[in-house]
Amino acid sequence: MTTHQSTEITEQLHTVADYVRFAASEFNRADLFFGHGHDNAWDEAITLMMFLLELPDQLTEHVMQCRLTNDEKTQALDIISRRITEQIPAAYITHQAYFAELPFYVDERVLVPRSPIGEWIQKRFSPIISDEKHVKRILDLCTGSGCIAIACASYFPEAEVDAVDLSIDALNVAQINIENHGLTEQVIPIQSDVFSGIVGQKYDLIVSNPPYVDQEDIDSLPAEFTHEPEMGLGCGSDGLDIVRQILAESAEHLNEDGILICEVGNSQIHVEALYPEVDFQWLTFERGGHGVFMLTQEQLVQFQAVFNYALKNRE
Repeated sequence: MTTHQSTEITEQLHTVADYVRFAASEFNRADLFFGHGHDNAWDEAITLMMFLLELPDQLTEHVMQCRLTNDEKTQALDIISRRITEQIPAAYITHQAYFAELPFYVDERVLVPRSPIGEWIQKRFSPIISDEKHVKRILDLCTGSGCIAIACASYFPEAEVDAVDLSIDALNVAQINIENHGLTEQVIPIQSDVFSGIVGQKYDLIVSNPPYVDQEDIDSLPAEFTHEPEMGLGCGSDGLDIVRQILAESAEHLNEDGILICEVGNSQIHVEALYPEVDFQWLTFERGGHGVFMLTQEQLVQFQAVFNYALKNRE
């Protein structure tokens, strides 16, 4: 956008409503991808404008009619231009994302939180986990920003939570979020290549949103995903390199009545093809989502030979 164009626009647009509408229209014209917190241009425009103006996201008619200063107008055009030209997810501009109705700091060291598992954490995994069950220890495997671990700690305040990741960069972001939520005594970040750093540890619940995008999907992802750490997305030709290991090794890290919850997204088709004899329970979601399965410790033991074979004979 040239200086002349910017001047013309700022002379015509004045209110919060003007800039939200203009941003949404520009985003739609640019055919941007929305999938990192919002699914439409309007909500993304509101988030960016409210971030710029340091106002809450809840728009009232009064706020919509407030006028921007000249400096704010310039900054608004800059942030709109950046979203379009860099195709950077809004969460990396605002450094904030919400998961399970909780706020999280994010930057390009971690994926933007968006797992549908958050819906089940808010329900304390009921009825999968009965209200009478006392969950004492939880493992968040491949924690990234720490959102699953922190959400679990928030909704299971009686539980100790280990937040595991191979990436030191991701663990540094997780530590920021752990401190921001005041959970340093309850959530412990641990560097670990899957289970390598927690040998001998057992849990009542393992929750994992590991890398699972297959190569075909990696090659066709929208530009917004290129800003995210690649190691958090792709994982082999079928996306299941880490999932194979999780399935083969989870049993020894779960208590007898323990449960594994694991997200595989579009790679659900590969999971079902690879393990046709396993009766995965695929969770359903009220707010949208798919590709999350549940297995009990008993099932993981029952099919241990199947899981070990698939791990040893991966492509």
